[in-house]
Amino acid sequence: MNRPRGAARNRTGIAAVPEDAEATIDGARAGVPSPHFETRALTAARLACGRVATPVGSMPLPVTVEGAGRSALDALQRRQPLVFLDLVGARMAFERTGTRLYEALMAKLEVARSPVWPAHDDLERIRDEELAHVGLLMRATESLGADPTAMTPGADVAGVAGRGLIDAITDPRTTPLEAVEAILVAELVDNDGWLVLADLSARLGHEEMAADFRHAMAEEEEHLARVRAWLTAAVDREAGFAAEAPGIIEHLPHPH
Repeated sequence: MNRPRGAARNRTGIAAVPEDAEATIDGARAGVPSPHFETRALTAARLACGRVATPVGSMPLPVTVEGAGRSALDALQRRQPLVFLDLVGARMAFERTGTRLYEALMAKLEVARSPVWPAHDDLERIRDEELAHVGLLMRATESLGADPTAMTPGADVAGVAGRGLIDAITDPRTTPLEAVEAILVAELVDNDGWLVLADLSARLGHEEMAADFRHAMAEEEEHLARVRAWLTAAVDREAGFAAEAPGIIEHLPHPH
């Protein structure tokens, strides 16, 4: 995994320090809860907290008359427009995270300088498409009469979920391969998110919006294919199959 030379020896396994094995086992046994530990009490406490906990956040009301009218019409038709707006908000938050992830990945790979990784221009293009998706979602939010700067509950949760990926990539100790693995997690989540959003917007009758979302989804599918190719090439190289790495990325389709 291209670990830096001189890295400290891994001593986490018990086999690495057999002289301390007995003490380690005794410590593990000492930490086991007593037979009197009641798991039902813990479950009951969790349920009690769950019943009184407030939501992560609340949905902002429409800010325009047109948006309020459209929301009222959807409500009369037994639809849930706020659910859709929350999904849009969550996607917008995740696309902002995606933009930052690719910025961080560019810095990580600049240090690595390995031929197995994509060109800087390729990463910049994907970063720019992620940022463009933020603008697309902002315009969609405004067209529905909502405020794109408001934090929806879904956006809040998406931000929290993405924080771990940012931490993984920006940690100077992680390798490029580990960083790309984190990007793969983000792209898998992002692809499913766009699929749900495009489908729901079409069913709600927002045809033009659905077409825009499907185009964004096609771009995200291409991002996912490229990340998988980078990861495959890198793993092959680490495993000694470097000859199979060239040519994988060049033959991937581009949505434009």
